[in-house]
Amino acid sequence: MAKFIINGGKKLSGEIKVKGAKNAALKIIPAAILSKEKNSISNLPQIEDVDMALSLIGDLGAELKKSKDEVEISCKNISKTELAPEFANKFRASIMFAGPILARFGEVKFPHPGGCVIGAGGGRPIDIFLNSFKCLGAEITEHEKYYHIKAKKLKGCEYFFPVISVTGTESFILTAVLAEGVTKLKNCAMEPEIKALADYLNSQGSKIKGAGTPNITIEGVKKIGAGNFKIIPDRIETGSFAIMAAATKSEINITNCNPEHILMLLNIFKMIGIPFNYGKDFVNVMPAKNIKPYNIKTKEYPGFPTDLQPPFTLLMTQANGSSLIHETIYDRRLMFTDMLTQMGADIIMCDPHRVVVNGPSKLYGKTLISPDLRAGITLLIAALIAEGQTEIDNIYQINRGYEDIDGRFRKLGADITRIGTLRI
Repeated sequence: MAKFIINGGKKLSGEIKVKGAKNAALKIIPAAILSKEKNSISNLPQIEDVDMALSLIGDLGAELKKSKDEVEISCKNISKTELAPEFANKFRASIMFAGPILARFGEVKFPHPGGCVIGAGGGRPIDIFLNSFKCLGAEITEHEKYYHIKAKKLKGCEYFFPVISVTGTESFILTAVLAEGVTKLKNCAMEPEIKALADYLNSQGSKIKGAGTPNITIEGVKKIGAGNFKIIPDRIETGSFAIMAAATKSEINITNCNPEHILMLLNIFKMIGIPFNYGKDFVNVMPAKNIKPYNIKTKEYPGFPTDLQPPFTLLMTQANGSSLIHETIYDRRLMFTDMLTQMGADIIMCDPHRVVVNGPSKLYGKTLISPDLRAGITLLIAALIAEGQTEIDNIYQINRGYEDIDGRFRKLGADITRIGTLRI
């Protein structure tokens, strides 16, 4: 297993470029299944989850031509309608392939999607997907190891999401674009990645209105054509790097990003005393003399994103005072705070959804295991702050979402070494 060795306390400075959004790429790749024509994707992040998604669509029979951060996908000769367990069991985004396969071929089989432990509690995490397939007229048979979904013809429907779901909204869109008639969705998620997906599908001939708002209308079409899509910048990476600059009290220029997508975080920066400026495609963060505490409550976009909660929790260990962190989206996401406590942070867990962070705390290097993607990048940032050496194991979880993160941090002056190779 690969690991990172970090010697903390080094002064950071310079420029770091944001890569394409993981959460956009993992929906654009399965969207290619809807078309028999060639589709080109650029600004593709070179990360483990994207590699897995490309392997999965290749296993279905798609022809791929990949070059660095670009890929051309032709799904003309796809005939396989079953997701192979060796791919689908390893990452949760595999569920996004089910809708496009069902829409194009009228049938799909898939095992229960895998991935990290975050969000795995509380019943079946895919119920919202199964319910959307049923609403469009599909029949679902649940077997011991897989689901079998069939539909002679998908038909438009009206659906109200009982809970706001990003992937639920995206999956419904991907399934309904080829359905007969009109589909009306209410209480939809509004993340930028959803609008980007809809804009892309509309450029291919789809008829989607309202993406990026709570109400989306989809008029089914008979054919999806070719398309060229440049993946939008990763707003979670943008926010994580901004928090890294603030936590390490460094001046860092974050480029190739869209600051409009992290206005919630930047507004908080203003209130807690972190100086910054930004333009159309950059955010420049400067060292703060004093970081004020701040309470957050995670919420769907445009609220404070759950994926930025772990690094923000770390940032509050460097603030002067007490902060309440309330995680409302994912179960278990606060469990990583025990590792920050091991490093010297003063964090009190009130319950599984709330912690109180008392700062400022001096952090010290420890041997740690990355539990999930967002906690992993947080531990990496914590190691940059900490005195002494930190060893982080299970960095596969970090590589799932951050391209060449150690190389990019080294360019900023971080003392970080990767040891070993990835094994999954």
